[in-house]
Amino acid sequence: MDSKLRRTAILSSMALILLVSLFVVFSNLPQPGPGREDNTPAQTTPLPEQEGQTEAPEEQKEGQIGNDLSAFLRDNTFFDQEISPILEAAKENAARLSLVVTSVEKDLRIQIVDMQGNPVTGESFYVKLEGEGEYKDLDKDGIIYIGDLAAGEYFVELLPVEGYRVPNNETKVRVKDKVEYVAINDISLLIKTEEEIVAEAEDTAVVDALEDADKTEIKKFQKPTANSQVGIDVSKWNGEIDWDKVKNAGVEFAIIRAGYRGSVTGSLVVDPYFTANMRGAAVSGVPVGVYFFTQAVNEVEAVEEASAVLELIREYNLEYPVFIDTEGAGGNGRADGLDVDTRTLVCEAFCRTIANAGYTAGVYGSRNWYNNNLHAEQLEQYCIWLAEYRSVPLYQGYYQMWQYTSKGSIDGIEGNVDMNVSYLK
Repeated sequence: MDSKLRRTAILSSMALILLVSLFVVFSNLPQPGPGREDNTPAQTTPLPEQEGQTEAPEEQKEGQIGNDLSAFLRDNTFFDQEISPILEAAKENAARLSLVVTSVEKDLRIQIVDMQGNPVTGESFYVKLEGEGEYKDLDKDGIIYIGDLAAGEYFVELLPVEGYRVPNNETKVRVKDKVEYVAINDISLLIKTEEEIVAEAEDTAVVDALEDADKTEIKKFQKPTANSQVGIDVSKWNGEIDWDKVKNAGVEFAIIRAGYRGSVTGSLVVDPYFTANMRGAAVSGVPVGVYFFTQAVNEVEAVEEASAVLELIREYNLEYPVFIDTEGAGGNGRADGLDVDTRTLVCEAFCRTIANAGYTAGVYGSRNWYNNNLHAEQLEQYCIWLAEYRSVPLYQGYYQMWQYTSKGSIDGIEGNVDMNVSYLK
């Protein structure tokens, strides 16, 4: 390229740069206001600031594009690359299912749970059990129970269902041949609150000892001796309790209801006042034990009940036993018709499971209940808690705790309260 052409190219480039610079400068000049017909600059006299308005600090201006701070809201693609993958992953996880499978004795309980470990309800799930066929969640509670299985290993498959992602692989499980009297893992999935059931129909325990009470029943709070302690037992029926007042009134221990099995459906239900009572007693320094009202119809269900109690008490310190309450449910309870042998096995299974977990186990019942509905002599290795409302019990068997009235009165509790004497220490 000769010098003339080089000069021409340089001048052309400079002219282009100047043109672009002028365009940028004029683009940022104030524009004519509405209705202006000339191109004279608009007045720049600042308007009075509106109440509550302040000028944005300089560091906030640096990132804006032009004067429109909300322009990104009209950009339909602004969030596409960052938010959509996150939302899609969340949706996918929410729809992902897994199985929790347990066996107590020649059975399987299959629980369909979400990514948070909660049972998925309201869906008719199907599972396929190798060599046995398909089973349906008939009541849509996220649980499928299969009984009368031969011991051994099986493969369980959750069949596809629209709207969910099921496991890609089958779940290998072992069906146990005999009850092992150990706590069931993931029993918490079966524990319900009273908001999930019809409590009026399910919580129907009847105090059998009332039928045997006589005029010698002691209703006053007894005094402790060198060989005995005095205490109370409470549940939701006692309402809110002032545990400081209870402690100051001389109560030396309390047996608190952990929960019950529903008389109709068999649901495992936590007593709505259990947590408040356990924490209140602990803060006030009242030693505690717990009890659970049973409606188990076999050993498997007794192990479930014991497992539920163990789950509920695991964060608390117990100085008194864990009792199975074997009262009836007014004649219409699911376990009211058990024969003596089966009911004794239920109590034995509950107590063995509790004992194997390192706690002291016990059985609660009235004099008539021990005499007519249990083989009491087979249970005397555990703590026997007798309910008999007389000045001197007539029961001839061995017992270590005596509930002597259901009509006691103590400061800190409104209404009647059960009172007890313990010979454990």
